Amino acid sequence: MIALALTLSIASWWRFGRGAALGFVCGCVIAYLNFHWLKSGVSGLADRVTNTGKAQSGKGIIARFLLRYVLLGAAAYAILTSFPASLRGLFVGLFLPVGAIACEAVYELFAVVTHGL
Repeated sequence: MIALALTLSIASWWRFGRGAALGFVCGCVIAYLNFHWLKSGVSGLADRVTNTGKAQSGKGIIARFLLRYVLLGAAAYAILTSFPASLRGLFVGLFLPVGAIACEAVYELFAVVTHGL
């Protein structure tokens, strides 16, 4: 995700300018944090259900879940009020995990084709 974000940030700066690139970088940061907080939330819920490993508090899991949406709203509001043209870049940056999943799928397909099952 990080390599894809850096590559596409440079490309968006070159193609669309500083404002769109700034919005894209903000979207990528939010998407990256969102992915990791969602991953830790799911693993925390699974630990609470199965009672194995380090149990996390239910309040902490819910707080991180809600903080994701507060962060997204605050970033969208800040970008909309300061750089309205960057809002499209923000929304495109939020799709960073989709691009990372597509890259992983291509890599796995390449590995299967070259090495066989």
